[in-house]
Amino acid sequence: MIEIDCLGEVCPVPVMMLKKHQEAIRGGEKVLLVTDHSCAKVSIGDYCRSNKLKCLVHEVINGVWEITIEA
Repeated sequence: MIEIDCLGEVCPVPVMMLKKHQEAIRGGEKVLLVTDHSCAKVSIGDYCRSNKLKCLVHEVINGVWEITIEA
């Protein structure tokens, strides 16, 4: 699993960081993206829908989300 730490990063940085791993995701790799920016949940979800990827958002502590992305 590829882990992307986006703590402290605001949009569109999380989506840009996720795009770097697009080929790996298509190849079966899972990505775990960690963010503390609530707008990233929406932008990552939109990106996943438009690219036909699965996206699961889980708030691990108040204000911190782990987003799992896979093909």
